[in-house]
Amino acid sequence: MFDFLIEGFGVALTPLNLGLAFLGALLGTLFGALPGIGPINGIAILMPLAYTLGLPAESALILLAGIYTGAEYGGRMSSILLNVPGDAGAVMTTLDGHPLAKRGLAGPALGLSAVASFVGATIAIIGLTLFAPLLARVAVMFGPAEFFALMVFAFSSMSVMMGKDPIKTAIGAVLGVLIGTVGVDSGTGVMRYTFGMPELYDGIDFVVMIIGLFAISEILLMLEHAHRDDVDDTLPPLGRVFVSLKEVMACKGTMLRSGVLGFIIGVLPGTGASVAGAVSYTTEKRLVDKDNTFGTGDMRGLAAPEAANNASAAGSFVPMLTLGIPGSGTTAVLLGALMLYNITPGPMMFTDNPEVAGGLIASLYIGNLVLLALNLPLAGVFAKVLTIPRWVLVPAIAVLSFVGVYQLHSDLTAIYLMLVIGVFGYLLRKLGFSLAPVILGYVLGGLMEENLRRALAISGGDTAILWQSGISLSLWIAASALLVLPWLVPKLLKQRPSSQA
Repeated sequence: MFDFLIEGFGVALTPLNLGLAFLGALLGTLFGALPGIGPINGIAILMPLAYTLGLPAESALILLAGIYTGAEYGGRMSSILLNVPGDAGAVMTTLDGHPLAKRGLAGPALGLSAVASFVGATIAIIGLTLFAPLLARVAVMFGPAEFFALMVFAFSSMSVMMGKDPIKTAIGAVLGVLIGTVGVDSGTGVMRYTFGMPELYDGIDFVVMIIGLFAISEILLMLEHAHRDDVDDTLPPLGRVFVSLKEVMACKGTMLRSGVLGFIIGVLPGTGASVAGAVSYTTEKRLVDKDNTFGTGDMRGLAAPEAANNASAAGSFVPMLTLGIPGSGTTAVLLGALMLYNITPGPMMFTDNPEVAGGLIASLYIGNLVLLALNLPLAGVFAKVLTIPRWVLVPAIAVLSFVGVYQLHSDLTAIYLMLVIGVFGYLLRKLGFSLAPVILGYVLGGLMEENLRRALAISGGDTAILWQSGISLSLWIAASALLVLPWLVPKLLKQRPSSQA
């Protein structure tokens, strides 16, 4: 059953891939530490470079996965030291992390958060190893109708669980679907949203899309805030970084519970680390915060979101590898990276490409140990990254973005399109939209359309095929429940006290 993992360790332990796992962990921590960069931007910037360097698919994925998991580790640094989340997954870390830093416990806070991240990621990687092959066996039974129902479920879970505003999340997903339809329709040959421009006949390239949407929009936001003087970027003294065994043991229950919860949330398509962090924090506050110390500098309030967001990152690989649908915005980008290599993730990946699937999972074990070894003794060094001025950071990101796109396309049109998409992404962020639903809609929309067409072609146009099987029907019911219950349950709870009175 675990032959793929044995082969994977054989792949991951080669000198090249070991070096890439270390490099990915290092770069990921740096990207995560810098506020606003995060894993998506890091992967978006480096993905075209990895491809053009001629790295094999498994090596490129090991590097990019290392950046992803490393960024989840690194996001805690600016959250604790500056009260500025390094990425979306570290928002809840600020609630107890920064109060600890203000009390002179910045070092122990960084140390404990690194241990919590390690524990959460370890739980999730073990879960990935155990459940991914089992889910792949179930997924073999999926036909086009079942996959279409799965996409509907993914969109439903995304609209409910991602972001504070479900309506904006849904609009972002729809925009992503519309962008994904640009070009010649493969089924009918009809031009869709090309506006008579031959450059758009092949659609909008995935790399151009993600670099424009994330990296360029981030550059514009950095330029906008370049002269802000209302942010205190003075780093507090770290003191000791190595956390004591007593402090770790006091949080062991929190880390274990949050790790399991983060993994479960990560497996759900379209959720991500921010949801995992928020759910785990509120859950732990209800379970263990008897003295109302959460929010004032409680180590347990720091450990919960850190264990959960790292577990969610590893958990999001489960639907990507087994079903071919991304579990988060970042895995949507990784899915696109695999497509650059003409590898389609799905139920057969563990048998057709065991070196890729196994190599990735094995590298997560290795990368997790590397990240702990890096983040405990070198926390002070990584913290210095927060002092890099924007006049250095902005040109560096811009150069990497432009070079990456031009290396792949050797065409100025791709550069212009990247800039247009970047301005579009900037406007969306200014209006309060999350960009993750846009990229998820872009990836899932094409898969959804393709499977719908296949299902209708099999049935001769009879739509009943979409809910005839037990799997399809269960997914439709689950999608409906996700959409209805968040609205229905609060109303029922409000009516309950009044009816009792």
